[in-house]
Amino acid sequence: MIALAAIWIIPLLLVGGIALDRVLSAAITRNFDNQLNNILTAMVATSEIDPAGEILFTLPMRDQRFYEPYSGLYWQISANGQLPFKSRSLWDRTLKPNTVADCRNPCRYASADFANEPLRVVERDAKIPGSPMMFHFQVAQSTPDLDQQLRQLRSTLLWSLSILGLGLLILAALQSTYGLWPLRRVSRAIAAIRSGQSQRVPLDFPPEIGPLVAEINELLDHNAEAAEAARMHAGNLAHALKTPMSVLINEAQLGRANLAETVATQTAIMQRHVDHHLARARAAGRRAASASRAELWPSLEALARTIERIHTDRHTVIDITGDETLVFRGERQDLDEMLGNLLDNAAKYGGGRVFVTASPTDVDGEPFVRIVIEDDGCGISAEDRGKLFERGARLDTGKPGTGLGLAIVRDVAEIYGGSVELGESEDLGGLAVTLQLPAAG
Repeated sequence: MIALAAIWIIPLLLVGGIALDRVLSAAITRNFDNQLNNILTAMVATSEIDPAGEILFTLPMRDQRFYEPYSGLYWQISANGQLPFKSRSLWDRTLKPNTVADCRNPCRYASADFANEPLRVVERDAKIPGSPMMFHFQVAQSTPDLDQQLRQLRSTLLWSLSILGLGLLILAALQSTYGLWPLRRVSRAIAAIRSGQSQRVPLDFPPEIGPLVAEINELLDHNAEAAEAARMHAGNLAHALKTPMSVLINEAQLGRANLAETVATQTAIMQRHVDHHLARARAAGRRAASASRAELWPSLEALARTIERIHTDRHTVIDITGDETLVFRGERQDLDEMLGNLLDNAAKYGGGRVFVTASPTDVDGEPFVRIVIEDDGCGISAEDRGKLFERGARLDTGKPGTGLGLAIVRDVAEIYGGSVELGESEDLGGLAVTLQLPAAG
């Protein structure tokens, strides 16, 4: 930031200094020339021709330097074919008239006619009463005083702009140092969290840093929740696998004849548990890393065709109705996981009729997708509905399964901020499962 400030300030000061130097130098030079022009105007106004043909001034030139040889202030009047009339200060020198420019109006220029004595000259062509000739009036002054004023001006500009630039750079350095000081405190607070000395960033920061600190603390809370969830899921998975592994160990030690069947059954249960936790992990990772969209209707149609083919022995028919434009704010794979489990349960435990209704809804001011899946089975009592969300809970043990389908649906839906509720179907008389998921805008 200090380097950027220097890159910006220094060129601006250079450009500003050059512009000021040109403006003020031109003003000083113009004032110098105006003084000479006033003398020239007085010369033209007071000059006349005497009977002898000499040029005289009705009023004497008051500046004493006109009467001192080589004083640095000179005047001269010249005409074609005549010797010039000149001030005593010129002594043995003569000013060269400007023969190029039309000087009926005053002409101003720098002259180097005299060695080691640069001059500023103001001259003008004018007639003197009583003479038909055009005379050339000139006033010249050496420029040491002008040069000294210009040197003083440039010296003042140099040191004043230098001090200004240094002050601005110091200010930029102070702003960068003290303005960014809270960020250094944030960095030290994060280092303290990483070393285990603290768990959160303190909130005693300026208002400009407050939102950053709040976001960091929210991120820390989210990571803590994710770590706790990971530990919980690891414990749940270990607990879920413990029982099948114990069964396998016991069967192997006892050497029973149906060991192969037991191994197949228990490994299937273990596989289902692993799939359940992997589904949760994938859903949580995709939810945090993306903002995907999945159209609801194509998933419902594809899953309905698949479920109908799987349960052909039950002559399962799945009817879908509702809004075909609904879009789920999440991954297609997670949507298929939830809907597939619900449709499979409805076809497996129902009487063959499944009715799916999709509609938009609103939850706390946010748009949601509402999917109701109804079957014509025997239904489930209100006191038994809550048990179905427990891992491994099954009310009908006569059909194959592990009892994890609804648990998976609930876990994945909650990861996305949705919900699953069980109720009774008014039309078909069986179970009605209501799945609500966030809708994409």
